[in-house]
Amino acid sequence: MTDLDPENAKIITLARSARARTGAAEGAAVRDTDGRTYAATTVALASLKLTALQAAVAAAVASGAEGLEAAAVVTEGSLDAASVSAVRDLTASAPVFRADLAGVVQERV
Repeated sequence: MTDLDPENAKIITLARSARARTGAAEGAAVRDTDGRTYAATTVALASLKLTALQAAVAAAVASGAEGLEAAAVVTEGSLDAASVSAVRDLTASAPVFRADLAGVVQERV
């Protein structure tokens, strides 16, 4: 996908940066309906496991977001159904972009 608008390209960049900074398996970012962005990475603790997208959605909700405009995940793998469901819980129509490690969008759900 090369016709990505600048705001969606921004959340992919944020997701890539979060992943690179921590060395996590995944990085994710979401943009809420007020235009605020939240980035997160995979959480893999003994007592808590979250995908990067679940963590980003949780950060948005904890900050008072009532809806999402878009979400992005940077991963070598595929989109996890539970991750997409977390986005859909807030906004059923929000696009979810999956990008590779170079930030090239491979999929839009």
